[in-house]
Amino acid sequence: MATDVTATANARRGATFLRSTIALQTLTIFLQAVSAGLLLTSSHGEIAHSVGARVMYGASMLYLLAAVLAWKPGGGSLRPVWQASGFLALASVQVVLGIAHVPSVHLPLGVLMFGLSMLALARR
Repeated sequence: MATDVTATANARRGATFLRSTIALQTLTIFLQAVSAGLLLTSSHGEIAHSVGARVMYGASMLYLLAAVLAWKPGGGSLRPVWQASGFLALASVQVVLGIAHVPSVHLPLGVLMFGLSMLALARR
């Protein structure tokens, strides 16, 4: 009985951590859009966007970690792990496109990532 209560509490904590990391990821992507605007209008925009890219990438890695932790102990669905892995792949492509200065793909991909992150957050 105590094991069931502990497992339920661990699963709940894992789900809360997962939702928090998705929210963090969504926020960092939104802030990247803000810093992209600064990039166009301010000399400090490039620094803000560059730092924000690193933070967004870290948030995507944290999302994957949270998805694995939520799945493994509770034996839940593997779907969040696949979604987080896909998102980390998109974030990797986004970083490469930003470094290569390919705004024609970088900007729409950023919008797509924000939408997907919002969708993931709404589903949690």
